[in-house]
Amino acid sequence: MTDLFESTAPVVKEYNAQEIEVLEGLEPVRYRPGMYIGGTDDTALHHLVAEILDNSMDEAVAGYANHIDITLNADYSITIADNGRGIPVDPHPKYPNMSALEVIMTMLHSGGKFGGGAYKVSGGLHGVGLSVVNALSEKMIVEIARDKKLYRQVYSRGKPQTALELIGNAPNRRGTSITFKPDPEIFGANSQLSPNRVYRMARSKAFLFKGIKINWKCAPEVLSEGDLTPSEAELNYPNGLSDFLNYQLGSRTTINRTAFTGDSELANDEGRVEWAITWPEDENGFCYSYCNTVVTPQGGTHEVGFKTALVRGLKEYGEMANIKKAANITAEDFLSDACIMLSVFIRDPQFQGQTKDKLTSAKATRLVEQAVKDSFDHWLTSDMENASALIEYVIERAESRRKKKEEKQQARKTPTKKLRLPGKLADCSQASAEGTEIFIVEGDSAGGSAKQGRDRFTQAILPLRGKILNVASASLDKILQNQEIKDMCEALGCGVKEHYNEDNLRYEKIIIMTDADVDGAHIASLLMTFFYQQMPKLIENGHLYIATPPLYKISVGGKNFYALDDEDKDRILKKEVKGNAKPDISRFKGLGEMSAQQLKETTMDKKNRMLLKVMLPNTNTEEGKEEAFETRRQVERLMGKNPELRFQFIIERAKFVDDLDI
Repeated sequence: MTDLFESTAPVVKEYNAQEIEVLEGLEPVRYRPGMYIGGTDDTALHHLVAEILDNSMDEAVAGYANHIDITLNADYSITIADNGRGIPVDPHPKYPNMSALEVIMTMLHSGGKFGGGAYKVSGGLHGVGLSVVNALSEKMIVEIARDKKLYRQVYSRGKPQTALELIGNAPNRRGTSITFKPDPEIFGANSQLSPNRVYRMARSKAFLFKGIKINWKCAPEVLSEGDLTPSEAELNYPNGLSDFLNYQLGSRTTINRTAFTGDSELANDEGRVEWAITWPEDENGFCYSYCNTVVTPQGGTHEVGFKTALVRGLKEYGEMANIKKAANITAEDFLSDACIMLSVFIRDPQFQGQTKDKLTSAKATRLVEQAVKDSFDHWLTSDMENASALIEYVIERAESRRKKKEEKQQARKTPTKKLRLPGKLADCSQASAEGTEIFIVEGDSAGGSAKQGRDRFTQAILPLRGKILNVASASLDKILQNQEIKDMCEALGCGVKEHYNEDNLRYEKIIIMTDADVDGAHIASLLMTFFYQQMPKLIENGHLYIATPPLYKISVGGKNFYALDDEDKDRILKKEVKGNAKPDISRFKGLGEMSAQQLKETTMDKKNRMLLKVMLPNTNTEEGKEEAFETRRQVERLMGKNPELRFQFIIERAKFVDDLDI
């Protein structure tokens, strides 16, 4: 029998005490940044800004600051300054040879947010944030105004480059100013802070705390052409989350006449909660929650308490009004499509993960439920018409849910019937969805060429007749009656909105293929709007693509080339035309003019083609949520019912048009 400790593996290298490394100071942060900020991608890069901004917000929430300045400088460094108490600069009692500032800057888990004496509530990383940002910055300059004196110290990659210097007197200044530039060694040479992203982060913080005024400035050099981010702005919202909700809703109409908004102190002096919620007619809702001004993308116990209070309150109101069906209401009926903004400020919050994605403090559920319940009861009883409209809407949703459940149960008992597919669909022969794709093609003529040029085993073709209905400005009845939309839904087989089922999707890729001109772009926009509003999960799960057919065919020197646009055409001519050769240039008026072979070679063949993937923002981050808000607003602006918004967009963009081909 082989001895238990006998090894049959080859000895590769000695493993002893010399192999054990000890990383000191801030070395672990630079060695494994993902452990502290989630990675080194663009989201992590902007997380550095959030950490410093959260520290300034903590001073504001604690009542010591009411003003924050944020400046994105020409070299893509950023300065964040507040008028709070200023980081202490006196010698630290445990490390008498170091100032408190240097201890905070260079040692993990050092700060004023542990014992609760310096901060009642806070959102910073509790002794990690500032030192982590310092470790991951190419340069960092800290200026402290305390006791009418101004101090300064410079750091690089976590290490002090100068001693703490007394710059001079500052009788009219107080607070902390931090300038830092993310380290290209960590984030890559081309990584730069986005003006729009930082501006939106600052704006959301101003919404979250009523008393704060945030001054935003951005150097003109960092604004790219067409970037509508303001170079200067004063961000101050006296109504807090109520203003935030109205801003995000824009021109959308709601079921209820007035939103349920308010704030309340939590029991036992544990903090406070603020909320704003409404129910949109288009049922395209969201839930965005925060704890101590830090976004909690995965929700948590504060959301549970808030939703519990609302469901209990509505059921009790229905019982009081003798509405029997109210007893069957669930949280899904009531809140799944509501627009919710929730912000809590609590002591010593507990989070899941270092980046605080989810609040796990058990006490938050009870405290928030208690604080919100009475206010919601009063809101319902103070406006009977408003409450009746809301409860009728919720009961209708509950009835619809019940009917769907019954239909589903009935469907299980019904023998399997033949799949219904639109007559214009040229389906592929492969049975499983894996590796298959459907081309949604503009026009029957192009559809004919596509059918001849396709790979019949994996590629399906569905031609559409002209421009489909604009679902962003149409009623539900019109959408359901539209034949082109019916054909698409039947071909895909996955259902729409809450009925969407990924398992029933019949193709792995859905490819929009339209002419390479203005009309084609318009049709592609209408189709993307349809998928965005009716099948958002299809986009989120990475199934939607746009084909890129060529606009020009260029024949020169016995060879054929295809150009996507004018710029591509000029590049090919410059490269391929030699001497006195005269190229033959033809412009395709549409897909229908291309032969099946040309369409296959340029647009459909998996080896040669180029597809554009349609993507949605990642709403698991604060920046992603902001981007999702802006996406929704842009779709409403460009495709919605209000033509004035489109006209305004055209006026704003007219200055970027160099040549109008009429």
